[in-house]
This record gives sequence, C-alpha cells and structure tokens, in this order.
Amino acid sequence: MKKLQEDIKTGNWERMYLLFGEEEYLKKQYRNRLAEALLPEQKEMNYSYYEGKDISVGAVIDTAETLPFFADSRLIVIENSGWFKKGESRLTDYLQELPDTTRILFVEREVDKRGRLYKAVTKLGYSAEMKRQEEGTLLRWVESRIRQDGKTISKDAAYRLLERSGSNMENLEKEIEKLICYRLDGAEITKADVEAITTWNMEEKVFSMIEAVASKNRRKALDYYYELLALKEPPMKILNLLNSQFRRLLETIALKQRGLDKGQIAKELGVHPYAVSKYIQQGSRYKKEEIRRILEEGADLEERVKTGRIADRMSVELFVVKYSSP
Repeated sequence: MKKLQEDIKTGNWERMYLLFGEEEYLKKQYRNRLAEALLPEQKEMNYSYYEGKDISVGAVIDTAETLPFFADSRLIVIENSGWFKKGESRLTDYLQELPDTTRILFVEREVDKRGRLYKAVTKLGYSAEMKRQEEGTLLRWVESRIRQDGKTISKDAAYRLLERSGSNMENLEKEIEKLICYRLDGAEITKADVEAITTWNMEEKVFSMIEAVASKNRRKALDYYYELLALKEPPMKILNLLNSQFRRLLETIALKQRGLDKGQIAKELGVHPYAVSKYIQQGSRYKKEEIRRILEEGADLEERVKTGRIADRMSVELFVVKYSSP
C-alpha cells in the first residue's frame, strides 16, 4: 500500500490498478482516494463506473477508447466483476492496447493469481491486496481515527473495542462514530464508554462465552448465551458457532505443536492473527481429548434437536452448563 500512497502523493500513475482482498474498508478508502487524485478536474465528464457480474466488456472497451473531455485522462472503475476468478480473455488481450489517456481501476474481493487477467494487470500496472489488519495496526488506526475528531482513547479502551467489535474496519468505523457522538462533552474515550455504547460482534461474544466455559464460570457463560438469544440469534446457530470455535481450538493446538508461529497458524486456518491469539490462549486450558469429547457432545446434541428429542434452546443450555461446571 506504500506504492499507492506514493502514487497519490507524486501523481506518477500506473496505467491500471487492482485492489483486492477481504478488507472492504481499505478497498473503499483507496478507491476513493485514487479516483479523487486521478481526476481532480472534469470528473463527471471523464469518470465511468461499472459494477457486478453482468458488465459488458464491449462497453468498457468503447469507454476506454473515448478521449477525455478537457482533461489529460479518463478513469474507468470496475468493481466486483468476477473477471479475476472466471477469466475474461477479451479484456485481457485489450489491456495491451489501452490508450495512454485511459486509466482503469479494478476493485475485487477475490482473484485467481494464476489467471491471465491478474498477471496482465500486475505486469502492466499495480495490484494491492487489502488484508485484514493485525492487532497492533488496528490499535494504532483506532487511536489515529479518534484523534481526527479531537479526542483520545486509552489503550485499554482501544483493546476492548477490538474485543467487542472484531477486526473488521467497517464495523470498527461505525462503532468509533458512535463513541465520538456519545462522548461529545469529553476529551478521552474510556473503557467504560466502550462497554456502554458499542455493539458486540457475534463471534466475539461466542469467544467470550467459550472463555467463560473454559474458566468454569457458569453464570457468565449463561449470561452470554441469554444475551445472544435476546439479540434474536437462533440457538442452533449459536451451537454451530460453539462447535466451530472448539474445532478451531483443536486445530490451533495441533498446528502449535507442529511448531508453527501465530502468522503461519492464521494462514493455515484462514483467520485473522488477532483471532489466533485468542485460540492459543483458550486452547491452553484444554487437552486435545477434552475438546474432542466436547465436539462429539455438540454433534450429538445437534442430532437430538433435529430428531425432535430435545428443544433447541435447552440443548445449548445443557451444553454450556455441563462444560462450565467446576
């Protein structure tokens, strides 16, 4: 991303850019910044936007061939086309002939790095993967974002915000806006403010529920369960998430025993490194055999609910009570 920042600062543009990855917030931020910097004048006349799976390649090529109006260049933004997964040979061949007066900005969630289109864009321009950010980066970003509104946030409060709201930057941005409005009369956002006003991310609440179960804190574990029910979350969805999280704990223990570090474990599991820290912490409270028994119990309860032998709400209560009992 340093390359993108440098291009925006200097105005030395590539012929095309590709922004891809799961962090939607960063993709939107850089899409907007690039568009503003590339077209400081006559934007309406020289800006074209295409979105979705049904974009006409012919229409894109026709637009690319059109000379800019009272400006040095025109910009075409193509978002969520799916072309980088399924391939688009006609456009791939055309990119070699793209006029110097046209810039193309692709924004995609998934790409196939083995595909011709990805290789062509990378060769002729620049591609940047927008990954979920690590915990340290997110903490610095939260502090910086809040300073923009003339406020500060304590380290404990920033960490608690991540615990409650997760690592998705779009979710965090919404929670930060709520905190700033809530703290209109104060300079510092505290941990108490975060507790009072922010919304629990469901997976984070399940994390906390498992932590309470592992700590043998039955009351706290049941409180988390009832809070999820109050939020209209179906009991079976909660049970599936619990099973999924325990399965991740088991996988984390196995990968750690193989000598993998936190970053390698995150890559193997396809999760954020921030989540791996919690898996490692929670996994240290269990033996492998114990987690296997828990998973067997979860599968058995699910089967009993489906066959009508037990009510769904009661099944999760029994699960929580059994494994959080001292």
